[in-house]
Amino acid sequence: MGSTEHADTVLWVADPIFGAEYVRVSRMPELRSPVLIVAFEGWNDAGDAASTTAHHLIDRLNGELFADIDPEEFFDFTSMRPTVEIVDGTERELHWPDTSFYACRLADAPFDVIIMLGVEPQMKWRTFSEQILLTARALGAEMIVTLGALLADVPHTRPVQVLGTAYDEATALKLGLEPSNYEGPTGIVGVLHAGARDMGFTAASLWAAVPAYVPGATSPKASLALVERLTQMLDVSVYTTDLEIATVAYERQISELVEEDLETADFVLELEARYDEEAKLKDGGGDLMEEVEQFLRNLPES
Repeated sequence: MGSTEHADTVLWVADPIFGAEYVRVSRMPELRSPVLIVAFEGWNDAGDAASTTAHHLIDRLNGELFADIDPEEFFDFTSMRPTVEIVDGTERELHWPDTSFYACRLADAPFDVIIMLGVEPQMKWRTFSEQILLTARALGAEMIVTLGALLADVPHTRPVQVLGTAYDEATALKLGLEPSNYEGPTGIVGVLHAGARDMGFTAASLWAAVPAYVPGATSPKASLALVERLTQMLDVSVYTTDLEIATVAYERQISELVEEDLETADFVLELEARYDEEAKLKDGGGDLMEEVEQFLRNLPES
């Protein structure tokens, strides 16, 4: 192993075998065939659903921070500036754009989990994705699942539509997902999936639909749906009572806001009527859900 130096709360690991030169590791955890779960804040994260899901999993699975990616090579700090926080009333603490890895050991499954939570970088996407994938490979991971959420014309009072997609048909068939048929510009998740395929990983993506008429509201309901879909796919269990309670409060608060605007209230009624009518014709929501699924499948990150 090469030389190490202190960097915030972790250490540089310059190891030619490990290969991820920009990953700062405090220690390499011992994990059993871990699944890497990835969430990015920002455009991929409508209603903060993906990042909230990652935070929930880190909390409920007792995730232990073991590494991060040095932001110096991947962010333009003139457009995404670091922030300063006053700690204990006197100390000034500097915070940089953060991409962190957490190790989670599962007692009721034959595998463990790595959760990566970060922000979409602005530069060197191939190198950035390589850092993630080399870290995953060094820990023995073979499967990667990315989480996302988008704004769509769906009612907040009905079940959240979550679509699972995979990069190739074999993976889609294996996991009970849909193959992605998107062609066009892509984001960091698309680049990460392409790199994962080239390195031999199994890769899948889960996307939740969030009501477009409340774009600024955090949606615990969408997070709950992502957690439920992910744990169903992986056949593991995670405590969700707090998300369920938050979902009830979210629905009530959004309903109160909607009632204050007649135009929005009428629009929501139309969405509800359309959803209910089509649900009678086809389990899962009929044409409305098919449109949402098609929109999700055509996302650059799916």
